[in-house]
Amino acid sequence: MGGLAMKVFLAFGFLGLVLGRWVGCSAEGHWNETELAFLESGGGPVPNQLLVGLTLIPSAAAKGAVCLDGTPPGYHLHRGYGSGANSWLVQLEGGGWCNDINTCVYRKKTRRGSSNYMEKQIPFTGLLSNKADENPDFYNWNRVKVRYCDGASFSGEGYNKAAGPFLPWAAHLVSCYGRSNVERNA
Repeated sequence: MGGLAMKVFLAFGFLGLVLGRWVGCSAEGHWNETELAFLESGGGPVPNQLLVGLTLIPSAAAKGAVCLDGTPPGYHLHRGYGSGANSWLVQLEGGGWCNDINTCVYRKKTRRGSSNYMEKQIPFTGLLSNKADENPDFYNWNRVKVRYCDGASFSGEGYNKAAGPFLPWAAHLVSCYGRSNVERNA
């Protein structure tokens, strides 16, 4: 590469980096506080961080509330105490819709399409934290994170064992059944 071509290449590369950071294209701009805490810890637990186990709902399949691959949906629950024992904070995990059969098929092999790939424990930080200094409003409430795995905003029924996966825009069962299961086990 000649001198002028190299200078042009470097100038465009630098411009791309600057513009990418300016418009928020860096990967860290798309991570939530929990993911950042996990990365900053070197992939392991942070000392004194609340880790909450995954609860799967096998009986949800009978009502059509399943992940894309037919596995049961799940949630993480940390029970409240004191003045917050009867109050609830429910966080529905985001993840976007799969917009065609190819993206749905791809998601089946990720935590956004199968409970087989979900973390067995996750840190509750920020709004889900049990520390009054981090989360003064909700630290002692019942806090639930409902995992997202159906590719259609908690609609459920994204899998037919006879026909395989299809676009899962059916009755809104994952959300409803998950909520009733948490209430019944509270």
